[in-house]
Amino acid sequence: MSSVSASFMASVARLLAIANKELIQMRRDRMTFAMMLGVPLMQLMLFGYAINTDPKHLPTAVITEEQSPVVRSILSALEHSDYYQLRYSLTDHAEGERLLAEGKVSFVVTIPSGFTHQLIKGERPQLLIEADASDPSASSNAVNRAQTMIDSALRHELKGGLAELSAQASPVELIVHRRYNPEGLTQYNIVPGLLGVIITMTMVMITGMAMTREVEQGTLENLLAMPAKPLEVMIGKICPYIAVGAVQTCIILLAAHYLFAVPFIGSMTLLISAVALFIVANLALGFTFSTIAKSQMQAMQLTFFFFLPSLLLSGFMFPFRGMPVWAQYLGEVLPLTHFLRIVRGVMLKGAQLNTVKFELLAITAFILVVGLVAVSRYKRTLD
Repeated sequence: MSSVSASFMASVARLLAIANKELIQMRRDRMTFAMMLGVPLMQLMLFGYAINTDPKHLPTAVITEEQSPVVRSILSALEHSDYYQLRYSLTDHAEGERLLAEGKVSFVVTIPSGFTHQLIKGERPQLLIEADASDPSASSNAVNRAQTMIDSALRHELKGGLAELSAQASPVELIVHRRYNPEGLTQYNIVPGLLGVIITMTMVMITGMAMTREVEQGTLENLLAMPAKPLEVMIGKICPYIAVGAVQTCIILLAAHYLFAVPFIGSMTLLISAVALFIVANLALGFTFSTIAKSQMQAMQLTFFFFLPSLLLSGFMFPFRGMPVWAQYLGEVLPLTHFLRIVRGVMLKGAQLNTVKFELLAITAFILVVGLVAVSRYKRTLD
């Protein structure tokens, strides 16, 4: 065998030895291997099944000041379009306003009295649709196709001597009020949501790496030797980062006001209280991750594994109501979902405490559950 061949075989042997060493290391680091498989599978499932940029079956309230075959035909056409799901039949405009502000409905359809009479006389009666435009992408398709649905319904009703009315461009004048974001500016929706996204990413990651840093630097023994209880250690660990979250909040709110002109019509006290609660929730989760991970790299991997579904299922990037029911149930578990409703509700709709109390309770419940898990795992570490 020539010296060149011997050198080549030796090189191949060294490469195989290094590759075998990496395979052994990968087998030992089960969490990293699980992330390598889990993250692509999660992305495939979420983007393939959960994400939908054309939401349908949007909850709708109807205020009908008269009942006639024409009115019933219009409402039936809206519902059969799959965009509008008629859940509420109201008689009070104030109730419709409340449902819109609380996010329980996406639309309020109002058909005034005398609608049928004006239609028969060819006077083009008005039909009002009030849309929650705080998330323009969620309502735009439904609003854009409403006129077509109404005209199609009237073509089936206006027959015989009334057929000439349906020959007009449109026998009904559709009035659309885009509430909370009349111009449909995406920054009104995105910038407030960025507050929650940035806090989630940074707070979970920073705190998740805190305890693992102690392990890697060899200072965990000093921490365990202290007479502090697990709950005291957890609170002491996350307190400094609350100040970091406060600084981030100030920067984002100032940028929202001065750079992007996002309106703020709600209570600053309520928003700050919600931000503080949300920060604690993410810090508690990060501390829990630090009790699971064995290194800072694993803590970062766990953070990403949590951050990705939070980003996709919370309603930040894609309309929440456009997702299938199972994905909405998963989204309801995430604190970011509830925080986005709070921050957008307070800033754009002027939501009060009574309006967002359920969202606050959901975040509080998340803190309690995650906190209990963190404390219990830390106790096992002490043992």
